[in-house]
Amino acid sequence: MDWEIVIGLETHVQLSTESKIFSDSSTRFGAAPNTQANIMDMALPGSLPVMNRGAVERAIMFGLAVGAHIAPRSQFERKNYFYPDLPKNYQISQLEIPIVQGGSLRFFVGDEEKVINLTRAHLEEDAGKSLHENFVGPHGESSTGIDLNRAGTPLLEIVTEPEMRSAAEAAAYARALHGLVVWLGICDGNMQEGSFRVDANVSVRPRGRQEFGTRTEIKNVNSFRFLERAIQYEARRQIELIEDGGKVVQETRLYDADADETRSMRSKEDAHDYRYFPDPDLPPLIVAPQWIDRVRDNMPELPSQKRERFEQDLGLTAYDAAQLTMNRATADYFEQVVTGLPQDQAKLGANWILGELAAALNRAELEISASPISPQRLAELIQRIIDGTISNKMAREVFTAMWEGEHDGSPDAIIEARGLKQISDSGAISTMIDEVLAAHPAIVEEYRAGRQKAFNSLVGQVMKAARGKANPQQVNQLLKEKLG
Repeated sequence: MDWEIVIGLETHVQLSTESKIFSDSSTRFGAAPNTQANIMDMALPGSLPVMNRGAVERAIMFGLAVGAHIAPRSQFERKNYFYPDLPKNYQISQLEIPIVQGGSLRFFVGDEEKVINLTRAHLEEDAGKSLHENFVGPHGESSTGIDLNRAGTPLLEIVTEPEMRSAAEAAAYARALHGLVVWLGICDGNMQEGSFRVDANVSVRPRGRQEFGTRTEIKNVNSFRFLERAIQYEARRQIELIEDGGKVVQETRLYDADADETRSMRSKEDAHDYRYFPDPDLPPLIVAPQWIDRVRDNMPELPSQKRERFEQDLGLTAYDAAQLTMNRATADYFEQVVTGLPQDQAKLGANWILGELAAALNRAELEISASPISPQRLAELIQRIIDGTISNKMAREVFTAMWEGEHDGSPDAIIEARGLKQISDSGAISTMIDEVLAAHPAIVEEYRAGRQKAFNSLVGQVMKAARGKANPQQVNQLLKEKLG
C-alpha cells in the first residue's frame, strides 16, 4: 500500500526575557540548582503571578512576523497535572484564546518553496527539571532530584496545522522557524540548553484518504537531524504495525538517538484530561492597537522583506535569497560583501557565500559570525575575479590561503606572493595558442571533423602551457577565432 505521512509540529520557544513570565526570578542558564526560584516559582502559599510585559511583546513580535492575528483579549488557564517538578500541580498556559492566532511560514525544501500554516502561538510557563541520571540521595541511594530554576521560564508554544508530508519538510520548517525567532531576537535558539524544543505529531494514512490516522507525539527533540530521523523511524514503525494487523495507539514517545528509535513514554492525554479552567489569579490579557504599533515600529527588517529586496534590487533567485536569509548573521555578512562589489555582481557574491564559504564553515563546524574571512576580505577576492586579475580556479586557491590566515588574509598579498596573476595579454595568449596548434595538428583535424571534445582538449593544452594562468574567456575566444 502507498502510505502518506502526516506531520504537525509544536515548538516550545524560550523567550529571551531576563526574568520569568510570572515572577522576577532570573532566567539565566547554568546556575546552581534551585538558586533561581522564588516563592511564586515554588508555589508557596499566598504567592501571586504578575505578567511579564517583555514576554507579551515578544509574542506580539512573532505574530506580526508570521502575519498572524494578535488577539486584543486573551486569557490564561490552568493546565492541571501532577509531576514532582511542577510544584503548583498546574501549569499556567493559554487554551481557548491564545495571544497569536493563525499566520504562516515560508521556507524551502531543497529548491521547492513551501508554506505551512500556523494554528496558534500561545504563552505559557515552563516546568522545572527532574534529574534522574547519576543522582544520589544524602545516603548514596539512587534518587531523583528536582531543580526549579527553569520553573516559570517564559515559553511561546507555536503550533502548526498538520500539513507537512515528509521528515525533510518538517526539519526544514523547524530550521526556518529557528532562524526567524533568533532573527527577531525573541529567543537565543540554543537547542543544547533547551531554548528551542520541538514535539512532532506523526500519523500515517493510505495516500488519497482524507481521514487522519491515529497520531503519536514525539516529545522534546532538540536537534534538526534527530527530528528528521525520529519522524522517519516513527512513520516506518506505524506502517509496519498496521500492515502486520496491529493498531497505532495514541501516546507520547521519546526518541533515543543512540538506538535511533522512538520508545513509549506515556499514553497521550487530550485537552479535557487536563481540566483546563481560567486562572483566577490572572486577569485577561488586553493588547491595545497602540501597543502592537509600538512593537511593529521597533521590529527589524524581516527575512521575507529582505528576501524580496535581494530579489528585486540585486537580481538574486528566490532560492538564493531564501538561503541567504535563513539567519540574520548570513544576511548581514552578504550585505557587507555586496557593498564592496558592483551591484550587478551580487549574484557572484551570493555564489561564494553559499558555496566555498558555506562548505568551509561546515567542515570547521563554525557559524558565519566566526568566519576567519571577513566580508570585506571576501569582497576583495571576488573583485579580483571581476577585474580579471585571477580566474575562478585561482580564486579557490587564494580562498584556502585566506582561510588559513596567510598574509593576514589579504587576497592581494597572497596573489602577489604566489604569482597567481592571470595572463590577460591577448598577444601573449595568441602566441601560446599558435604554438599549441602547431604542436597538435591531429587534435586540430579532429575538431575540424566536428568533434567538440577536441576543442576542449586544445583549451587544456593552452592552459597547461600557461600554467593555468591564462584568462579562460580569452583563451576560448582567440582559439575559436584561429580555428574558425
